[in-house]
Amino acid sequence: MPDRIRLLLVDDQILSRGVLRSGLERERDLEIVAELKRSDDVVAAAKHHRANIALLDAAGSGHDSITVTTQLRTSMPECRVVMLTTYGRPGHLRRGLEAGAKGFALKNSPAPQLADAVRRVHLGLRVVDANLAAETLHYTETPLTEGETTTLRAAREGGTVAAMADKLAVSERVVRTRLWSAIGKTGARTRADAIRIAEHNGWLYD
Repeated sequence: MPDRIRLLLVDDQILSRGVLRSGLERERDLEIVAELKRSDDVVAAAKHHRANIALLDAAGSGHDSITVTTQLRTSMPECRVVMLTTYGRPGHLRRGLEAGAKGFALKNSPAPQLADAVRRVHLGLRVVDANLAAETLHYTETPLTEGETTTLRAAREGGTVAAMADKLAVSERVVRTRLWSAIGKTGARTRADAIRIAEHNGWLYD
């Protein structure tokens, strides 16, 4: 029998890890060589266990998944990353692929489907769940102007309108106008809602 694909499972929820493990362990060509509840030590664990694939919770504890993916790509490129998510985050998906992730899958995918994604990524292919890919394409274009985008980024950091105006080197009137315009374009009711919607759709990433 050919060597099994060595998996590193990274998820901070013990129940979720258990479900993933029980499903994937039924696949004879897959082997979970280690489990982590935090992503801080992914690179070290991947090297120690000679992992082929890191199944990485996109929203887990520790270093953010984009940072971990970049670290693995640069220090251990032979260990490919498949990010797991419970919901669509178009901007995060795009950034993950740019960072070097080779796959994106839903955590609640049936085990055979996830196992198939792992096999294809191991072969060097890029695999993205069809639903996530469709949502990403739908939200690729931002309705926000460059000024509205930079103003929402500044608002995300908190502070008063005066502080934002000082940081952006514009008048307070311009800041208020941009914020109201962004709120209208995103269909939000408040500044906080506009930031949340824009972040979800990937419109605030640099």
